[in-house]
Amino acid sequence: MSGEPIKPHRGDVSAQAGGAVPQAGTSTAEDIAAFVAKARALSPHAPGAKGRLIFALDATMSRQPTWDMACALQADMFRETAALGSLDIRLVYYRGLNECRATGWISDSTRLAALMSKIDCRGGDTQIGKVLTEARREAVASGVRAVVFVGDAMEEKVDELCVKAGELGMLKVPVFVFQEGHDVVAEQAFREIARLTGGAWCRFDPGAAAQLRELLQAAAAYAAGGREALLRLAKTASGAARLIGQMK
Repeated sequence: MSGEPIKPHRGDVSAQAGGAVPQAGTSTAEDIAAFVAKARALSPHAPGAKGRLIFALDATMSRQPTWDMACALQADMFRETAALGSLDIRLVYYRGLNECRATGWISDSTRLAALMSKIDCRGGDTQIGKVLTEARREAVASGVRAVVFVGDAMEEKVDELCVKAGELGMLKVPVFVFQEGHDVVAEQAFREIARLTGGAWCRFDPGAAAQLRELLQAAAAYAAGGREALLRLAKTASGAARLIGQMK
């Protein structure tokens, strides 16, 4: 990575060499009830609450063209929410051998672009489970309105991902999964993650900046203004219509 490395937030996304994530213990019914109650108390959906969006990207080697495209488009997410209120975005990405990192919360598109420009894609397996675990931790700790995940592959145990997605669904945190390409295994997993969280799955064509821009803008509108904002946007933007058509 060129420049200064992005420092991950302490928690499930690790800064340690190799990026090893501590193993979580088995959740009891009481544990689950406790984190759901805490998350609801911190709900970002309360009137006047600041929108918070986790922007998660696969940064393995095949993703470099899309990473560059996302760097160019990320400011559009902030612009879409200007009339709806403020938006904080937290970038989470994985790459290489067990490297999964996250930024702090960012409210400025210029700063986010600068951080993303320092990251280069590296070969490795997918680590979607870590992204979902981090989203759950942050949802309980400080409130998250939505998660965006952009990727093209899934190389993990789908049942384990579904458990994590189900926990996010209990916390009312939808995951908007934007898939590049036509990998069938990935599509099956991505659709199920979206369904279990009350989110949406959409495909965009490789290199299709306009398609991805619309989807990112729609997700940002939801994060900043909730379902009502997405419904209003859906009247004029096909990306928003695609999302709202799937959400529970």
